[in-house]
Amino acid sequence: MQGSSSTARRTGRRRSALAAAASGLAVVLTYVVAVIGPPATAAAAACGTTNVALNRPATASSAENSRLSAANAVDGSATTRWSSAFSDPQWLQVDLGVSTDVCEVVLTWQTSYARSFQLQVSPDGVGNWSSIYSTTTGSGGTQTIPVTGTGRFLRMYGTTRATGYGYSIYELAVHGASAGTPSPTSSGPPVPGGGDLGSNVVVFDPSMSSASIQSKLDQVFAAQETNQFGTQRYALLFKPGSYSGLNAQLGFYTSIAGLGQHPDDVQIHGDITVDAGWMGGNATQNFWRSAENMSIYPVSGTDRWAVAQAAPFRRMDVHGGMTLASPNCGWASGGYIADSRISGTVSPCSQQQWYTRDSQVGGWNGGVWNVVFSGVTGAPANTFPKPPYTVVDKSPVSREKPYLYTDSAGAYRVFAPSLRTNSSGVTWANGNTAGTSIPLTQFYVAHPGDSAATINNALAQGLNLLFTPGVYHVGQTINVTRPDTVVLGLGFPTLIADNGVTAMNVADVNGVRVAGLLFDAGTTRSPALLQVGQSGANADHAANPISLQDVFLRVGGAGPAAVTNALVVNSNNTIIDHIWAWRADHGAGAGWTTNPSDTGLVVNGANVTALGLFVEHFQKYNVIWNGNGGRTIFFQNELPYDPPSAAAWSHDGITGYAAYKVANSVTSHEAWGLGSYCVFTTDPSIAAYHSFEVPNNPNVRFHDVLTVSLGKGSITHVINDTGDAALPSSVTPHNVISYP
Repeated sequence: MQGSSSTARRTGRRRSALAAAASGLAVVLTYVVAVIGPPATAAAAACGTTNVALNRPATASSAENSRLSAANAVDGSATTRWSSAFSDPQWLQVDLGVSTDVCEVVLTWQTSYARSFQLQVSPDGVGNWSSIYSTTTGSGGTQTIPVTGTGRFLRMYGTTRATGYGYSIYELAVHGASAGTPSPTSSGPPVPGGGDLGSNVVVFDPSMSSASIQSKLDQVFAAQETNQFGTQRYALLFKPGSYSGLNAQLGFYTSIAGLGQHPDDVQIHGDITVDAGWMGGNATQNFWRSAENMSIYPVSGTDRWAVAQAAPFRRMDVHGGMTLASPNCGWASGGYIADSRISGTVSPCSQQQWYTRDSQVGGWNGGVWNVVFSGVTGAPANTFPKPPYTVVDKSPVSREKPYLYTDSAGAYRVFAPSLRTNSSGVTWANGNTAGTSIPLTQFYVAHPGDSAATINNALAQGLNLLFTPGVYHVGQTINVTRPDTVVLGLGFPTLIADNGVTAMNVADVNGVRVAGLLFDAGTTRSPALLQVGQSGANADHAANPISLQDVFLRVGGAGPAAVTNALVVNSNNTIIDHIWAWRADHGAGAGWTTNPSDTGLVVNGANVTALGLFVEHFQKYNVIWNGNGGRTIFFQNELPYDPPSAAAWSHDGITGYAAYKVANSVTSHEAWGLGSYCVFTTDPSIAAYHSFEVPNNPNVRFHDVLTVSLGKGSITHVINDTGDAALPSSVTPHNVISYP
């Protein structure tokens, strides 16, 4: 989306052009030559015939609806089209991937065409647009327009519609005088989009027998049930249709998802099950698994989803109830549901904390310490702490996670849902989710073994990024710099930061989406695993924010590791939608000196919103919030298990570091439903002073906050100097309902 500053620049250029035209005939003649270019015969002789815009990333000022997205205008089909909103001006933009000498543009209009428009080129797609063609007498139909200009980005900028409808283009084709040379940010030859999803993406279709599908599901589960720190990763994908007689049990690093555009396009008459038999019913280590975008009809009427952190349940339609623990109600701690409908009752049983967002439930029965809802139709009343329900009627700002699906022709596409404000309920209740559809050909499909240099080259050429399941060693930073880039992982692809690099940097630009990735710290200390925006970033992204969804950050567990801050968010308005930053408390290399890490999340941007924040075991503050206007709905935390002593874990005369610190400079912040626990296994005599540290300001407000001692160590206060001590003699929550 173009901001107001871009509009001002365009207006300024138009005024300058008019002034120049009025100053003399010579200027007018020079301008006409510049925009019209050489005679058509010369242009045709010099032009290539390859359509360099075909299947390239395309964006637009607007789309009439999700079926008429910008990508349709560059897909090579004469039957699909882009259509804008019914207003002026509007634009359609394509990223050619490399700086290209453009010599011809072919526009195939639908009956809703432009009377007045320009063709413009730009080196960066953000500003610096130069006009290479202009008309006030557009004729519609198919226009073949000879031009002269050079740029990586080309757009049609319409200022007057010929009809009362929007601007509508079947196809935008661009021909270049040469194949183009790499742009300044590109470091290699052009990289093709699309491609094979790899052997660890298993695709099922309704023509397959239930027995053969079940056999494969069982094979994957057998490999992954206890494989907590292994390297295998799987995505189990179901094409649209109905399936019966299945029980898909999910182990570690396993995603199951439907390939329909609507959850009800894939119907599972059976179960999708997470249990904890491998740990005797204890579900507190059932991490890194997911279910998305399908409808299920549980055999018993109730589906079992006994999980802990990093186990999202998204875009699911459950025709029945759910239970969130093992049959014996063994320990369980933490989970996340979004954009889902459960027609029956959800029974948490032993779940200590849980967050449900923008969903619909038939009922909810209980909870242990805090259960949080935002934008949930059918949620219980706010009764914290007895029952421990925290209810926010609407989610202030949200955007659902991108997802892979197949279109009517069977081709893979990625759907990027639209931004919502003050939202409640599922996005698909009355039809398909609103948003933009992007063909897989506009993605670089990455496979384990691909280098960061190759991935950066693909991103620099304008491609989005799809990581297939596996482990990726990142020896240099992956840089996401183009606005609206989608970075999506299938089956928990894991990016390991080698050589002390930051695994991924996202530039301070509009609309980038990073989803479905696990970032793993390497043995050489990195400054961060993921950074959003450069230090000092100050752009306003309220209309089109950067979003992080199902992004998980791990320090240790799979081996010794080190990072200073797992996630740093510098960009304003960023949406953090379900992250788990975890300094490992078990597994290989878990120890005070073998997996050191200061902080799980540092927020420097203004007006950042966190929806489902899980941050645990970091050695200093788990969360530091420096930006104004921040909001958090749901926070789960355990303080580090392993401080060697109170003296070693103290600062400024205070024992311990708060789990969640709002900087003294912050003047506005609000949070709902936060919990922090302690279990100091190395030195049980430690008494942390408090878990929440905030400035005393009436605009810094906390609701429904608690601390718990899990039997070793204590927390003296809940927030600042307020709240009773959580003592090891009683594993019960100590609550502050409102602060200040």
